[in-house]
This record gives sequence, C-alpha cells and structure tokens, in this order.
Amino acid sequence: MAMCAGIWILLAALHVQAGDGQMVQMDSSKSGFVGSQVELRCIFINSNPPVKISQVTWQKVLNGTKQNVAIANPALGVSVLSPFKERVSFKQAAVRHRTPSLEDTTIVFSSLQLSDDAAYICEYTTFPAGNRENTVNLTVFARPMTRMTLTTPTIVARASKRKMTVATCVSANGKPQSVIKWETRLKGEATLQETRNQNGTVTVRSNYVVVPSRETHKQKLTCIVTYRSERITDSVVLNVQYEPEVKIEGFDKNWYLNRQNVQLTCRADANPPVTIYQWKLLNGSLPSNVEIKNNTLFFKGPVTYDLAGTYVCDATNGIGTRTGIVDVNITEKPMAQGPPGGVIGILGGVVAIGLIVGVAVTVFMVHRRQQKTRTETDNDLTDLPPAHKPAPPPPKKKNSDMKGHLTSDDIQDSGSHPEELLNPAEYMSYQRVCNIDHFPESQPAPAHPPATFLPQHPYEQQPPSEPTYSNTSLPAPGPRAPFTFPKEQSV
Repeated sequence: MAMCAGIWILLAALHVQAGDGQMVQMDSSKSGFVGSQVELRCIFINSNPPVKISQVTWQKVLNGTKQNVAIANPALGVSVLSPFKERVSFKQAAVRHRTPSLEDTTIVFSSLQLSDDAAYICEYTTFPAGNRENTVNLTVFARPMTRMTLTTPTIVARASKRKMTVATCVSANGKPQSVIKWETRLKGEATLQETRNQNGTVTVRSNYVVVPSRETHKQKLTCIVTYRSERITDSVVLNVQYEPEVKIEGFDKNWYLNRQNVQLTCRADANPPVTIYQWKLLNGSLPSNVEIKNNTLFFKGPVTYDLAGTYVCDATNGIGTRTGIVDVNITEKPMAQGPPGGVIGILGGVVAIGLIVGVAVTVFMVHRRQQKTRTETDNDLTDLPPAHKPAPPPPKKKNSDMKGHLTSDDIQDSGSHPEELLNPAEYMSYQRVCNIDHFPESQPAPAHPPATFLPQHPYEQQPPSEPTYSNTSLPAPGPRAPFTFPKEQSV
C-alpha cells in the first residue's frame, strides 16, 4: 500500500510539472470591418517532455453560451461547423490534412459579419496534462454611409419669416456611432437624432434649421461627420428664392432748371430675376418727355419744374412684387458742390503730418546747432593757456551807480587805487608776454606794462569773486606811478 501511494504521488507531481510547462498563446483582442478578413492566432507552447495533443477546438462565446466553430483532430482531420463553414478556415495547410502537428491552429475569418463580433476560445486537449485554453475578443466595425441632402430643391423666403429645415445630414448604420457637426456662416440651429439598429449599428441624423431670407441665398453649408479617426465632409450651397429688394438711383438732390441728361434707374436684387418693371408718378402721370427703357426713366431735354414729384417703381419676379420710391425736387440753381468729405479729410491729414514733421525737424536742427556751438566753444577754451582764457563778464552796474556823470576829479582819483587799475589775471598775462619777448625769468619784468595791456575800463571795478593768480617764482613788481588819462579825454 505504501508503495502504491508513492507511485500515485510521483504521477501527480509529474502531472503538475507537465501542466506548468504548457501554454496557449493568443492575442487579447482583434478587430476588423464588415466584409474584411481577420486572423485569430492560436499557438500551443508544449512542455519538455512534450505532451500529446489529442484535439483542438475553437468556440464562440456569446452571452455566456458556447458555440463550436472549428475542430482539428490528428486522426479525424478538420471540421468547420455551420454557419462558419464558408468563411472560416485553418491557416496552416498541414492542419487540414490530418497531421499530428497541431501546435499552430490559427484560423482565418473572411467576409466578416456583424454577427462575428464575440469572444473566441481556442482549447487544446492534451494527454496526460488535460485541457489548456485562451480567449481572444473579436470586434467588428461597420463603416457608416454618409450623405447630405437639401430638404427641398427650392427654398422660398416668405414674409412670415418662419423657420424651416433646409438641409439634412445622415450617417447610417455605423458601428461605433458617428458624430455630426455643421460648419457655416448662417445663423441657424441643428437638431440631432440617433437610432440604434438591431444589428448593433447606429444611425445618426442631423437637420439644419434656418429662417430663409435674401441673406441666406448662396450661403455654403457643410456637414462634418467624424467616425473614429476619420473625417468626412459634404457641402451644399443654398438656393433661396426671394422677392425683389428695390431701390431707385439717379437722383443726387441737385436737379436744377435747365440741367441736361437726368435719369432714374430701378435697381432690384431678386431670385429669380425681375421680369416686370412698372413706373408711375404718385398723384399724377409721368412727364411727357420721359422715355422708358427696361428699368430706366430717361428725361429728354432740360429739367423743368414739371419733373418734380414722387416716383414709384414696382419690380415683379416669380415670388412677388416689391416697390421702390424716390422724391424728386427741382431747384432754380445748382447747389454748391464742395470737395468731398473724404478728400478734405485726406488733405487735412497730409497737412497735419507735414506740420508735425516740420516742427520735429526744426527742433532737431536747433538742438543740433546749439550742441555744435557749445562743443566748439568748449574746444576753444580748452586750447587756450589758463592765462589767456577770458574772464567772466563783469556784472551789470546798478542804476544807482549810473546816476551822475564822471568828473575829471573822479577820473584823477582813480590813480590813487593802483590795485583797481590792473587785475591779477591781466598782470600775469603781461608778465608771461614779457617772458615770451625774451625777458629772462631771473630778471624782473618792466615795472610798467605797455599801454596795450592796460585795462580798457579802469573805472569799472572787477567783481570780488574773480579768481586771483599768484606766481611765487617771479619777484613782486616795484612801485608804480599812478596812471592818468590825457586831459583831452577828461570829461
């Protein structure tokens, strides 16, 4: 008994080890469109040592119910069951000819149908390992039929201005369902309706509603259908029929006596085109010198007061009749015609721009000239020696200093102030010029400077803030006699 138990344990261990080595390889999901072809892969990975494959069975699982599709047996051959017999086959030719090699039992679906959408099991029956299986989910898509149509060939704009459906876009029998959108400049609205069919497809219908009018005529309306990653578009141009829109042209509010070649023209925008134009004059009949050609009134001869009045034009097409009116008045003399407002505006703009540019250029030139003058002055002052740089201008004398005339005594008294006769800056300039004239620095300069170095205005006192210069290398000048003007210059 113990020996038998050991044998059973060994067989069980071998069975588990063998079972762990087998595997059925399949894709987790596959998809295709109605009418196309798809492969459902099934590969058996055997163990080592290999197990014996007794049979391979393909099954369809729908709503929890299994249905056999195809069977491959190494001894009995291949069998494909109805309703798949005409559309399902094994991919490997060897499988179809009774072979013990059943490791690859991939099947091929041709002419896919919506009813093929289901889960499929590939089951291997082996000995002694038992059954091994795997599952693939097959999804079948249905490409929708898309079309766009006008509700009626002719759309008529009525005076009631009621909304109506002008176009319909349909995406029929699609799986998955489509999405419909509209693209247009029209001010309308879209309605949407979805219908789920028994075969699992969905039909989507969208209507575009608008109030027909003259403005909607010749407007483009585009239906955009999005199915999965595809984009399908279809367009129509609306043909809207409407009554004439009438206006009278030709009267420029300047019809005066004896003016020549005046006329009135009846303009009408209509669909279909206007077929009849009728002219009349309110509270009277048309002038005798009027000639009617198509939609125009030609007034022969000079303008007279008889042409004044209210002119009416009736335009008629296949939809209705509309009227245009103009009041004509006659003046004795022509009205003054000024330049057009647009021309005045342009001229004013040009003048304003010219003034702005002129002012800007003038300011720029003045500023540039001032900068240039200031730069030249600074350069001149920089080039001069310190002794030759001009002194600041003397301050203006107050009115109190100029009240009386100078007398000869005043002028003579100026000699008692030699320090006011020559300021230090001029004295330094005089000494340096003396050196330039070959007076050695070791020798003192002449005691009195030449007359050209004397101040031009000895009676004016220099401002106390004027800088002073000292030269310690030169000996101090000796005593000088007071300077007096000749008596003929005395006042």
